[in-house]
Amino acid sequence: MTLEDVERAAGVGRSQLYHYFDDRDDLVRSVVHCTVDKVLAAQEPLLLRVDSQAGIDRWFEAIVANGTRQDAVGGCAIGSLASQLSGHDDLTRQAFVDAFAHWEAPLISGLSKMQESGELRPDVDVTELADLTMAAIQGGLLLAQVRRAPDQLRLALRGARAALEDALTPSA
Repeated sequence: MTLEDVERAAGVGRSQLYHYFDDRDDLVRSVVHCTVDKVLAAQEPLLLRVDSQAGIDRWFEAIVANGTRQDAVGGCAIGSLASQLSGHDDLTRQAFVDAFAHWEAPLISGLSKMQESGELRPDVDVTELADLTMAAIQGGLLLAQVRRAPDQLRLALRGARAALEDALTPSA
């Protein structure tokens, strides 16, 4: 993508572009932030309720339903951008680090609540469990996109769910 491409697509001149963005890198980071905001806003109602097995299952079901609506073509908007742009520069890479941390934060919080209530074992590292879950989501979305089969996402999420079940206290 060049600035000329952006100017043409937006129907603006260079001075207008520089009025809003310092340079191309600033524009790229703005696209990252906008994409993250859009993805997380769509998931927010479910992310606020990932403090139980049922809440996590509802979140997983919504992710699969979204992938199915897109015929498993779209993959993850954040993951797709990250694979293309995270090596661009350190500020852009950090924008992706922050994006995934922001996405993962409600899950870590929910898992912590499950641990505090005794639903998860006290020795479970909730950050590690959240990382595993996010890796399953990203990997599942990528495989579903490449293979055009949402079952790949379901399979990956089943693995994340198995890790969660393994972390439960025996009474749960």
